[in-house]
This record gives sequence, structure tokens and C-alpha cells, in this order.
Amino acid sequence: MTKRLGIFGYPLHHSLSPLFQQAALDALGIDARFEGWPTPPEKFAEAVEGLRADDCLGCCITLPHKEAALELVDELDAAAEKIGAINTIVNSGGRLKGYNTDAPGFIRGLRESAGFEPEGKSVLVLGAGGAARGIVYALREAGVSRMAIANRTEERAQALARDMSRARFRPDAMSLSIDQLANFAPYADLIVNATSMGMRGSSAVEESPVPPELISGSALCYDAVYVPPMTPFLEAGEDAGAQIAGGLSMLIYQGAEGFKLWTGQDAPVDVMFDAIPPTMRSV
Repeated sequence: MTKRLGIFGYPLHHSLSPLFQQAALDALGIDARFEGWPTPPEKFAEAVEGLRADDCLGCCITLPHKEAALELVDELDAAAEKIGAINTIVNSGGRLKGYNTDAPGFIRGLRESAGFEPEGKSVLVLGAGGAARGIVYALREAGVSRMAIANRTEERAQALARDMSRARFRPDAMSLSIDQLANFAPYADLIVNATSMGMRGSSAVEESPVPPELISGSALCYDAVYVPPMTPFLEAGEDAGAQIAGGLSMLIYQGAEGFKLWTGQDAPVDVMFDAIPPTMRSV
């Protein structure tokens, strides 16, 4: 019986997951199909219930469902529970378990593809949604020295900072206003865009959350957005003379983590990267 896998999101036209996940399944001879499942929020709970079918291995999850999915699974991985968002669900005999593979995928991409070691660094994370939660958790665990979280709605940034605080570590929280960003952005070693700003199809496709004059030339600007490969945020970083890196590495590495959870086999990461058309590859 051919097994099913897929990705939930809405809209979903930007997703590259079906492309590289199917290539990985085919490379290892696994009889499964990976599909795109565009699902609006009002139909998401019903769709998740469908994952319990015998022919379904599970799914991955993207905007806007990563936080809502927490309440729809039977069990959470320990790290996912701390993060407060999931992007992967595994079906085990009709029982659903939620994981967050964004965190390890982001850190692996940061280290292996961007050549950046976060330990001891000062970091600014833009955004406070599901992707930002995984990224903030990963950076905290990697030992950054200081972190600030900026979001359009400052209350959400404050809530994320509270959730991620622990002994001797409490991220600062602020809005995306120029005045507040000016107090932190120019001194950050790493700036991560975990908002949807700049993403193809978003309402802010032509906007950068930070202007170039607030970016240090010695910083790394990492955009979790991967479509288009060059975003306004990365252009701002380039204008500032900073190193830039797109989100394709995070996408592939988080997908590789999910692949192993679903199949029990190590993902052929090289096959996954090669499945992405050259025009879609991040800088």
C-alpha cells in the first residue's frame, strides 16, 4: 500500500517541500507520495484527524498552523512542548505525536550552510510566530549571550520572551518600530527574519523588517523566507555590507529531520538540495 505524506499550510503555493521530499522518498525506494495540502484555518482540525488513517505516515506544517496544531495531537515531543509550536506530526497506529524540527533544522543550516556559530553572540529575531518560536529556542539552547525579539505586536514578542526565559536568560522584547530596533539591531551579530515579510504571496512582499542603516556590516542576516531566494531583508543586509543567507538550508534540514521521523531512515540531504531548481536556491 502506497503511504501518504503531505504539508498543511494556507496558502501553499510557495512550498518546495513536496518537491524535495518526494525526491528523497524515490531515492530510497520508499513507496510513499508527498503532497501539498492547502488547508484554511477553519478546516485544519478536521484535516489533522485524517492523518490517523492507516495509509498516512504523517505531515509537516507551515503558516499559519504551527501553533494551532499543538492542541490537535495526542502527544508532544519534549522540545516541542517547550517551544510552543509544531511543524511535524507522526502517525503511529492512529496516535499522533507532534515535533518541532524547525529548531534543529535552523541551527544546522546556520552552522553548516552559513558558517555561523551562535554561541556567545548577540542575536535579534524578527517575528513571534511558530517559526520564530523554534528559532528562538534553538538559539537559546546554542548559548547565545543576548537575544532580542521584535514583532509588529509587541505583546506577542513579550509572550515569546517569557516562554523562552530561564535562569539568567530572558530575551528582550520590542516592536518593529525604527526607534526600538535602533537600540539593538546595529549591535547584533546575527539578525534573523522569521516573519512573512518579503515572502512571495504575502501582503508585505516588498518590505524588509529592518532598513540597511540599522544593520552592521559585520553581521549575518538570515532570512527564514526562502521564496523568493533574494528577499528585501537580504537586499538590505547586502546594502549594509553584511553576510546574507536565505532560508533554503533551514527548510531542507528541518525536512530531513521530519523524513527520519516518518520513515526511520536518514534523509538523503544531497538529493533534497539537488531537487531544488537552480533559480529557487537561496544565496
